Amino acid sequence: MHINAGPRRAALNAWATAEGIWAAMSINPSSSAQASWARRRIAAITLVLGLGVAPIACAQHNVAADPPAVTPQQQTSPASLPSFADTVRNVLPAVVKIMAVRTSRALGDEEEQDEGMPDSGQGVPPPLEEFLKRFFGLPNEPDVPTRLTVLGAGFIIDSAGYVVTDTHVIADARQVTVILQDDRRYPAKIVGQDEVSDLALLKIDAGSPVPSVAWGDSDAARVGDWILAVGNPFGLGSTVSAGIISARGRDIHAGPYDDFLQIDAPLNRGNSGGPTFNLAGQVIGINTAIYTPSGGSVGIGFAIPSNLAKPVIDQLRAHGRVSRGWLGVQLQDVTVDLAKSFRLPRAEGAVVVDVTPDGPADQAGIRQGDVILAFNGRAIAKPRDLSMSVAQAPIGKTAAITAWRGGRSLMLAPVIAEKPQATPAPRPATPEQPNVAASLGLRLAPLTAKLRRELRLPATATGVVVMEMSRDSPLAASGLERGDVIEEINHRAVTTPQAAAAPLKEALAAKGQSVLMLINRQGSKRYIVFSPGTGGELE
Repeated sequence: MHINAGPRRAALNAWATAEGIWAAMSINPSSSAQASWARRRIAAITLVLGLGVAPIACAQHNVAADPPAVTPQQQTSPASLPSFADTVRNVLPAVVKIMAVRTSRALGDEEEQDEGMPDSGQGVPPPLEEFLKRFFGLPNEPDVPTRLTVLGAGFIIDSAGYVVTDTHVIADARQVTVILQDDRRYPAKIVGQDEVSDLALLKIDAGSPVPSVAWGDSDAARVGDWILAVGNPFGLGSTVSAGIISARGRDIHAGPYDDFLQIDAPLNRGNSGGPTFNLAGQVIGINTAIYTPSGGSVGIGFAIPSNLAKPVIDQLRAHGRVSRGWLGVQLQDVTVDLAKSFRLPRAEGAVVVDVTPDGPADQAGIRQGDVILAFNGRAIAKPRDLSMSVAQAPIGKTAAITAWRGGRSLMLAPVIAEKPQATPAPRPATPEQPNVAASLGLRLAPLTAKLRRELRLPATATGVVVMEMSRDSPLAASGLERGDVIEEINHRAVTTPQAAAAPLKEALAAKGQSVLMLINRQGSKRYIVFSPGTGGELE
């Protein structure tokens, strides 16, 4: 959809200019404090309006004091700095702008809004809010469904018109348009999208071959290597920013397979789905997220590595969906306290806290309480290592697992299955008439049939529900929470509040005696350690 933004921009420029003139006439030239206040006012108005940023920023720069002179010793030879011009010239034609039309009630969650529908004005000073309403007709009812155009970026990986972007750019879209560098616009078909990895594949029919770029090897990218990020920040159009790889293997808790490249090339709203290039012009990442306390770039961006993205895109192209390997276990980090409880020499590996009945792990003999140390010869330092290895393992093939059980290691050989769809269970409602363990600061209740239904647990599930826990409870440091179901204590099943309270009280009185508990939280099992006087840890 083509939007004529000329009248809007003219109005905004006129407003910004008038506001700047007013500010300039309102200050005493001899007062640097007032001059600084006026410049901040101009910048604030510019940021609120969202357009005219470049002209105002340039004007502000012109009135600033002249920079100090640079001595010859401080100058850097231009020959010592890289030029990205050749790389940009080669790759830019394959980078596209994505416009996804959707209906939403929340404006603040979008990448960027339709130029015909600006922000709701919440948090804007009343005069500016009135100005925005007068010029752009803002809706008076925030709950009225609003047509939004989300702006993002993408890149073409095949001259036949296959385009890669992020799922969150085109999620719930009624219409997706791909805009090439020469402003040609094509409706896009969503070939497939994968919410777990936040990757999507589109297809356009341009009638002739279109420019494309090639995948690179993200595993070869080193911390400190130069990279280029290209996207569509704030709907301005193709914009190139340069930086380096700041870190590898970042887990930002966006999903179970997080393994992001961290980059310091500036990314902003609208960069989502755009490529990260190495200096050879190969795609080594897909820009997906930023860390920001303010909503703008602070130099911490995250890109999905190409070596993780390419297999996902290949599956989307071939099948329209992604199949991942599945073992059928719930996992937990090995803490120092857990390592001592399991007699492990090091706090490494992935603790099995639950095994799916008749799943690949169950059929291979993997048990609750086992610690998986290696998968197909690859050492497992934490659960994420195992999750990613299993997800990428061939479905139907036998895997080799090294596990730790009862103080010794053993080999197991599960057959990897396809990961099924799962639905998370909600938190339970407060049950009636709980039992009391007052000296522990807890209220406990047996796991009744009613609670099993609320927790969506099988009829065979047993345990004790934590109904309430006071802030000064000695178990608060262990990570135990209200709503948790205590299933085992020191590898022994507990079915009554008395059976659960007794070993906990004994450890509290002994001062230094640790208790290993298996809990079920919202359908996920995990171990925690209660160590009176030292505190436990739940990860």
